[in-house]
Amino acid sequence: MGTVDTTFGAFLIGVVVSATLYGVTCMQTWYYFSRYVSDPWYNKFCVGAIFLSDSIHQVLITHTVYTYLVVDFANATDLKKLVWSLAVEVVFNGFTALVVQSFLTIRVYRLSNKNIIATASVLSLVITEFILVIIYFSKAIHLTTLSQIPQLKPWSMSTNAIAASGDVLISVFLCTFLKRSRTGFRQSDTLINKLMLFSVSTGLLTSVCAVMSLISITAWPNTFIYVAFYFCLGRLYCNSLLATLNTRKGMRQDSSEEHTSVSLHGVRRPMNNPISSSRIGMPNDLSIKIDTTQEYVEDEFLSTKDFKGPSQFN
Repeated sequence: MGTVDTTFGAFLIGVVVSATLYGVTCMQTWYYFSRYVSDPWYNKFCVGAIFLSDSIHQVLITHTVYTYLVVDFANATDLKKLVWSLAVEVVFNGFTALVVQSFLTIRVYRLSNKNIIATASVLSLVITEFILVIIYFSKAIHLTTLSQIPQLKPWSMSTNAIAASGDVLISVFLCTFLKRSRTGFRQSDTLINKLMLFSVSTGLLTSVCAVMSLISITAWPNTFIYVAFYFCLGRLYCNSLLATLNTRKGMRQDSSEEHTSVSLHGVRRPMNNPISSSRIGMPNDLSIKIDTTQEYVEDEFLSTKDFKGPSQFN
């Protein structure tokens, strides 16, 4: 085993950073339920589920550090034991990742016009990750000492590698399908670029955290530095989903009135046409509004799937 700094010190740092992120989670959850009262029930259920899972996970890792650094303080024999909460916390981290990545998989499905190959490839990684988490838990729960944890290194490495792969693949698919939705209109393309940037940024944080956990366990296998990163992973998943839901109104306000007006000056109305202006009621200057954005009603998230061009208007 490593030194105190690389074992219990890593635990403590991970819990402190995780607690900070949990504060952001609480704030975002309150903001969501106060601002999106009319959201569909499944969105609310999803937010409630990940918040509950995130809260339980924070309680578990706090119990772990409190046990080692307070209850068993100066008791060398007990410090070597594996606290049960350290084994159980991985389940709730895995569950949070499962819910968030499943939510993003549904978005890939809708944005790709129900592309089965893209959706199945992402979903397979999401399910595989959760299965690995369950296997890790089933093995860890039977361990009795901290010195036995390195035995789980292959399962931990596989879980983090699959997690990072899933996040990257989701971001790639979202950016690809959004890019294909570009229309050539400046305003709509600006909105698409914002959505692409947001998709990359939300997936980047979780990917980097999973990769850092993977690198840590590879470079320092006899320490718990990788655990500090893993403690924060679930919190990042939770906050990325909440940020996605909470930014919808801001994006709508910036783009809900995006129209392109084409003014046709100098159009003469035939004087001998009895149905010219009296029946049509158009002025000399004809303004044509072209809608450039459409949102998904199902999950109330801005989508750029369908656009209307000038050819659709008479």
